This record gives sequence, C-alpha cells and structure tokens, in this order.
Amino acid sequence: MTAQPAPRMPGLFEPAAAPAAEDLLAPLKRCFGYTAFRPLQEEIIRDSLAGRDVFALLPTGGGKSLCFQLPALVRPGLTVVISPLIALMKDQVDSLRANGVAATFLNSSLADDERRARWRGLNAREYRLLYVSPERLLAGSLADDLNRWGVRCIAVDEAHCISEWGHDFRPEYRQLGAFREKLSDIPFMALTATATERVRADILKQLGLREPAVYVASFNRPNLNYRIEPRQSGGKQVLAFLKSRPADAGIVYCASRNGADSLAQKLAAEGVKAVPYHAGLDAATRARHQEQFLRDEVRVVCATIAFGMGINKPNVRFVVHHDLPKNIEGYYQETGRAGRDGLPGDCVLLFSPGDVMKQTAFIEEKTDPREQAIAREQLQQMVHYAESGECRRVSLLRYFGEVYPLPNCGACDNCLSPRLTFDGTVAAQKFLSCVYRIRQRSGFGTGLNHVVNVLTGSDSEQVRRWGHHEITTFGIGHEYARNEWGAIGRELVRLGYVRQGTGQFPTIELTPEGLAVLKERRPVTLTRPREVPRAAKSRRSGEIECDELLFEKLRQLRKRLADDQGVPPYIVFGDVTLREMAREYPESEAALREISGVGETKLRVYGDVFLDEIREHCRLNGRRAF
Repeated sequence: MTAQPAPRMPGLFEPAAAPAAEDLLAPLKRCFGYTAFRPLQEEIIRDSLAGRDVFALLPTGGGKSLCFQLPALVRPGLTVVISPLIALMKDQVDSLRANGVAATFLNSSLADDERRARWRGLNAREYRLLYVSPERLLAGSLADDLNRWGVRCIAVDEAHCISEWGHDFRPEYRQLGAFREKLSDIPFMALTATATERVRADILKQLGLREPAVYVASFNRPNLNYRIEPRQSGGKQVLAFLKSRPADAGIVYCASRNGADSLAQKLAAEGVKAVPYHAGLDAATRARHQEQFLRDEVRVVCATIAFGMGINKPNVRFVVHHDLPKNIEGYYQETGRAGRDGLPGDCVLLFSPGDVMKQTAFIEEKTDPREQAIAREQLQQMVHYAESGECRRVSLLRYFGEVYPLPNCGACDNCLSPRLTFDGTVAAQKFLSCVYRIRQRSGFGTGLNHVVNVLTGSDSEQVRRWGHHEITTFGIGHEYARNEWGAIGRELVRLGYVRQGTGQFPTIELTPEGLAVLKERRPVTLTRPREVPRAAKSRRSGEIECDELLFEKLRQLRKRLADDQGVPPYIVFGDVTLREMAREYPESEAALREISGVGETKLRVYGDVFLDEIREHCRLNGRRAF
C-alpha cells in the first residue's frame, strides 16, 4: 500500500470535525452489519471525509463500494457514483436499500414516470447516493442540477475504463476530466480493482485529481486457488470439474460466441443448469440469463469477456477459462470474480498451445501496428504465465509491480504439486544450436515454429526454400513432438537463453547467456508439462466450517425470501453470513446481531424468520461443536 500525506485542500468541502473511530464503526455495524474495516477502507474513508481527492486500487472483494457508501451516510448532502453498467447500478442500489440506505439511480432503463419520481426525490434531497452512467452525467444540464442537489463527493467506479492502456477502455469515460472542471470545488474519488502502474498514472491525469491521497492495496487474493491444466477435451474436462462441485456456482469463459453457446448446450444436456452470455445474444436474453445466474436459478454461465464487470455475485465459487485469455490483466480481473465474499474460490485455466496460434491470428487482423505489438507482448506474457513452473501468485503479483514475500503460496498448482523437472541439457543444446545454425545459414532469424519445423525434419516449403533442410540440426529432434519442442523453446525464452521479438513476424535469437550455454555446454534443467489430472475437488483453505445441513436450509430460506422480493439471494444475506449462522446457532436477536453482515435493517426485516429456522433445526438435530 502507498498513501500520500494528507494536507488540507482549501476550497473543498470539509465537515466541521473528522469523525472519531467509534463514529465510523457505529454506522458500519448499523447499516452494513460489520464490526471492523477491511485493509485501507478506514484510511480512504477518512481522507474522503476530509475533502481530499482520492485514488483507491482495491482488489475485487476488497470492499471498494464501502469507501464511498459509508462517507455518504456520515456527511450531509449527496454522493454521486459514476458507474459504467446499468446492471451494476441496480445491484448496488438494491443492496443499499436492503440495508436501509436511501439510494437511487438514473439511467435509460427507467420508465418516464419512474424517472420523474426519482427526479422529484433528488430535488427534495431525499437521497444520499445517486448512481449514474457517464453518458447520462454528461448529457443535458445535469451538472447544474448536481449543484442544486447538494453534491458533496463524486465517485468514479471502474476508473480503469478511462485509460486507453487499460483492458476495458471506454471512450465516454475520457470526457469526465472536462466534467470535473465544471465542479471544481467537489472532491473526486476514483476506484478500480485492477490497473498497472501505467494505467494508474493515466487515471490520475485524465480525471485531473488534485494532490490525491493514493491507496494501492495488495493484488493478492489469498482465498483463490489458481490452477492450469493442459486442455485435451475441453468440454469433458469442464463437465468433470462441475460434477465434482455439484452445489457451486461459477463462470466458464470461452474465446468465442459459438464456443460459449456450444459449451452451454453440452452442459445442459448433461444435467448442468447452464446458459450462454455474449454480445451476439439480444439484450433481453442477456438480461434474463444474467438474472437467472444472480438468483441462483442457473449455476453456470458460459460467457465471453462481455460478461463480468458489474456482476456483484459474491458466492461465485469458481472461474474456468476454457480458452487462453488475451492478457494477464484481463485474466486477473476475470478470476477475481470468484470468491468476492472472502470464501475460497477455484480458478482453472485450460491451456493448449494451439490457443497461441488462434490468438496470433486475431492479432494479425488488427490494422494498427502499435496495437499489434502491444497485443503480441501481452500474449507472450500470458503464455509464459501458463507454462511456467513458478508460483502463480508470484507471477501475477510481479505483473502488477508487487513482490510476493513467501516461497510457497500453498494455493496454486505449482506450489501444491510442483512440476517434475528433468535434465534438459541435450534438448536445450539441440534447440539453441538450431537457432544458431539457421542464422548462420541465412543471415536472419526465424520464428519459433520454423525452428520446430527444422528440428522435427518438416518437409515444408519454407524449410526447403531457405535451405534449412541442409543444416546439421535438420531432423535431430525426433524424440519430442512438435508441441513439446514448442514448450521447450518457450521455456528457454523464459529462462533468458533465447530472446523473442514482438513484431509482425516475431523472430527468436540467442542471448549472450544462451550462447554461453551452447558453447560451454552448461547444464540446463527444464520442467515437464503437467498431465491432465483426474477431476477432484481442490483443497480450499479458508472455508468456514459449519453445520452443512443447516447451511443448506438457510440457503433455501434465503432463496424463497429473495424470490418473493424479486432480488438476488445475496441481497438478503451472503454465504459468509449464512455459514456463520450455521456455525454459531444464534437463537436470540442479540446473538443474531453479532453475526457478520447482520445490520439493523436486515435484523428487523429477516431476523425472526431466520431465528425460527435455526431454532427448529436445533430442536430436531441438536448442535455440533466446532
């Protein structure tokens, strides 16, 4: 975490006095049911209440929303939240209302009479939070209305959308900087869950944040288990994984719309409640499928990257990538949709070297050479991550400029089951020698696939045209298949013995270290590819042990209540709260109030019915000791 010092900024709204610690904890418990803050939340909230501009990077599940929701309850006036998606606005407003908070949104989904009613409420200053899209904010005279409504803070959620260097750039976000100039006396807060250092700097610049307090939390998600498996029969592997988790909900990401449709159909035919989600479906179908997932009516969404942002379903227990993601940043954000409630989540990537060729073909379709170069570099980083025997956390955190302090994370495939190594000296000598001989013969380098063609004795047109069938390394690699030589070559790149370019035709060449290995016959240790494991439920550290029978009864009760109210089940209570109930067996209002996530409003609305369910279970089954 980094946080700049907090000098006072003249001209910005400042409360009469900064709230004491207990003054923040009281509304935290009363409204949200929590007794303590997550890392950095309190510091961010205090700087916002002091009238400062704030930039906050908190990982998914780190509690970003609370950083602007709680200050909105403590100070007078209105807090405006700029949000990119209608579904995200509705979800957060529903959650706030369930906690007794006066919140609303304005967007294109509202009928005219509902929009006018909310406008009257805003004019009467009935609300503490208003959610709007950037398009709605910039349209018409809304800036003048905000001044009339007593706005005291503007929070820009998903702030990475403002940066063209980010993975989810949205041009309309670019105009927020000009909008900021119209409301120069109102403090801004920018929040995101994923951004490299370059994107962070761009957010600060584009929004024009003034001497902001900058908070960057750790990117580590300790409750997530990362695993990469070789993809051999993707549909069957996904099905086996799902059958090993019959009660869990999750997302399966596919590279194409057809892939998402096909996989959803296969899973449904096998009895798994699954639906597709992608931009090729009409808006009504997408909305219906998303709502079914949020309400636990289907447990699997087979989706393209069109699905994700704004999906505030806290009990997503797994994210499976059926195909290779385009870049690490997108992969990190997509895996982050698992375990938002802090309970364990599984992140599985099915990797096939063939995906690299598919992604490369997509990159070649780009018309901007600069975009092509960036995409190739990002793809290389993704492939290196997938094939590396290094701890997954170490690799992910390094990408975002963070050092993981432990030698073994205990929650990724490479740490739980380290990959076997072997003496790869001969294989490395053959590969490096082939790269050397190709350049010696032709005077230029070639791509990795061409080197593999030469090693395996391919009778291709290019091999013969360039005379590479006549060099001494032609056909000397029959002990390995083409895909194995490809993996060996990419590992030699990761080890620094070979350098791979990022141009339209990325060639490879020996580095000084690789030349030394070749000439001095230094020993080289390589890792063996991982075998496809049998489907098995991975170890889940951090699971809250509880009475599973009672937990299932409480889940069913939650679903009935949610259906009656037309909201997703997690709006009633999250899984963490239900698991604590099923562990502590609260049978009185006072005991239920001590459960995390039970605020005063939910205690009043739902307390009696949950207490009745718990008492009846204890009468019939007794209590277990934990």
